[in-house]
Amino acid sequence: MIKTKKKDIRKMTPDQIKDFLTENGEKGFRAKQIQDWLWKSSVKSFDEMTNLSKKTRELLSENFEILPISTFKAQKSSDGTIKSAFQLHDKHLVEGVLIPAEPRMTACISSQVGCSLTCSFCATGYMDRKRNLDAAEIYDQVVAINEQAMENFNTGLSNIVYMGMGEPLLNYKNVLESVEKITSPNGLGMSAKRITVSTAGVAKMIKKLGDDNVKFNLALSLHAANDEKRNKIMPINEQNNLNVLRDALKYFFSKTKSPVTYEYIVFNNFNDSIQDAEELYQFTKHLPSKVNIIEYNPISEADFLNAKVDKIQKFADYLSKKGVNVHIRRSRGKDIDAACGQLANKDKNKKK
Repeated sequence: MIKTKKKDIRKMTPDQIKDFLTENGEKGFRAKQIQDWLWKSSVKSFDEMTNLSKKTRELLSENFEILPISTFKAQKSSDGTIKSAFQLHDKHLVEGVLIPAEPRMTACISSQVGCSLTCSFCATGYMDRKRNLDAAEIYDQVVAINEQAMENFNTGLSNIVYMGMGEPLLNYKNVLESVEKITSPNGLGMSAKRITVSTAGVAKMIKKLGDDNVKFNLALSLHAANDEKRNKIMPINEQNNLNVLRDALKYFFSKTKSPVTYEYIVFNNFNDSIQDAEELYQFTKHLPSKVNIIEYNPISEADFLNAKVDKIQKFADYLSKKGVNVHIRRSRGKDIDAACGQLANKDKNKKK
């Protein structure tokens, strides 16, 4: 007898679960209970669904599976940052980070295993893209990091950023589905305005976000505001140059009325001059926005270094005098594998 492959129950809609139950002589209202267990309670086995009969749990177990992530390794920094390598059901690793910074408690989560964009300053860019994460795997990272926040700081998450491994807009469907689950009252019930999705700049999909009238925040990983420099560090710019990106962002804003955040890592003697700041101002002035100036966490694969502290301050001051809403984001987790991709890359050959 050929064994039928079990279906991943978290990829089924409530109606599909209800139909399955009624076809097997069970009460349809059990579907809502099952959904609550899967998403609100994030159970990892059907045996944990204690308000279902043993017979119902066995029926589910015979036909379906739950594929939760698990924490493969976690590192805690002296500044409170916790970085985790999460193992997926197929043994791949992705990263998630808890960033405590009063008054915020932020989860940084991944959307892909590896990345295809090969940004030269990013550890994930030196990994092959293995596959997209499904919505449940993205959701599970939030649940796991929220548990870390409660255990270590006695408070839950306030914010979520899709800034971990991978390009979220190249996993569009699953990313939007995960946001829907995170914000749903039948899931984690978080506000969409507490969620930021960061892109390296996929212009076509930025416009699609506008057409879909998303409620979450959008961030663009810019890092250089002239095409020659951006081409050097971010090959995606060759197909999505700054003019194309500017038009896409204007379109996004016209549809959503949501300001855009620009992420700008300052590299020593590369993009940290006052001329670079002026180019950044010229790029950002076209729509309501804010700029996050980010200190760099160096990686062994690349020669980039963080800009000098005084140069970063002068850079930010120049933008501020121009009326730009600018914030300097200090580097976190310097005493652990803090740069995105480092921990998973280091441990990919050590999986059990």
